[in-house]
Amino acid sequence: MELRKIMTSESVGKGHPDKICDQISDAVLDECLKQDPNSKVACEVFAANRLIVIGGEITTAGYVDVVKMAWNVLIPLGYDESDFTIISNVNSQSNEIFNAVEKDNQIGAGDQGVVYGYATDECENFMPLPINIAHDLVKCAEQVIWNTKIDFIKHDMKSQVTIDYADSQNPKIDQIIMSVQHSQNATKESIESFCNAIIDFVVKKYNLNSDFKRIINNSGKFTIGGPIGDTGLTGRKLMVDTYGSLAKHGGGAFSGKDCTKVDRSGAYFARYIAKNIVAAKLAKKCEVQLSFAIGASKPIAFAVDTFGTSKYSDEQIYEIIVNTFDFSIKSFIEKFNMRSPIYSPFSTYGHFGRTELNPGWEQLDKVEEILEFTKKYN
Repeated sequence: MELRKIMTSESVGKGHPDKICDQISDAVLDECLKQDPNSKVACEVFAANRLIVIGGEITTAGYVDVVKMAWNVLIPLGYDESDFTIISNVNSQSNEIFNAVEKDNQIGAGDQGVVYGYATDECENFMPLPINIAHDLVKCAEQVIWNTKIDFIKHDMKSQVTIDYADSQNPKIDQIIMSVQHSQNATKESIESFCNAIIDFVVKKYNLNSDFKRIINNSGKFTIGGPIGDTGLTGRKLMVDTYGSLAKHGGGAFSGKDCTKVDRSGAYFARYIAKNIVAAKLAKKCEVQLSFAIGASKPIAFAVDTFGTSKYSDEQIYEIIVNTFDFSIKSFIEKFNMRSPIYSPFSTYGHFGRTELNPGWEQLDKVEEILEFTKKYN
């Protein structure tokens, strides 16, 4: 039997119920930050059947109509005000948490927790191949919907990509799954034609094999989508948001959280470290773990793993990192401009590898400094 090393990642479209919730959470966050950059926001959304509940803790000097923010997300996806009842149940942030976070001109972590950052050299954006292809499939499909008169394909969709890494220098696509919501009168042939055209276009961009298995709308009919078809929750698509299961995850979600929530800002910082290490060619893969305690102004623990892909030991990589990067939470919040309303575009298609959006955590401005430090080992 042929040896195969299989890795699979999925992505989902803007109309997926969990992603609808993420988009609403980040829309509320961005509107708070537009009015008050020091807003403290932890906005969670629950969507089931025809009810949407917006909850969480928000302390801001501005005023945000969270129900209006929800409709701003829903209407472009084809819904109208007869489709959902939307309830707001938002409270202010606990004073105990606020006092732990803001003190002595420092920013402390808003909670304890563990986060991971990851980078690999297999794609130009330093992301794993399976998640890149999975994102591109749903992104391309949605662009076709937005830019053409196709109306039989709806916005609730999923992709799943399996890559065979048996030959690590020549990975092959093993299978691609696409499931797209469609109108009642759409034919099986028209749905398959739409999906196959998207698959062919995306795969060609990566110059990969075409002899892979295709599975399209495996459930048969998919006419009932979004929250009406399935329950949605903020922060449930953690692997879609990060590295597609090819790296560890600390369990904390991103969307709807301001920068003092290190689930988000710490994970962005960890990605920044890992990406610069791989871009400096110190390793082919790098995973960074950061651990936080509520109120602490820096991570309380840090670990790095290069999976045996570096000529340097992990102890040397560790020394390079701690001597190159500023680990204070205040520092990376300011560096990444994280008190600005920048978050909504990241609520779909992942938070990392988004070089087209040019976020601070994707910058490669530490490469030269890293290389300068390595001279002591050469």
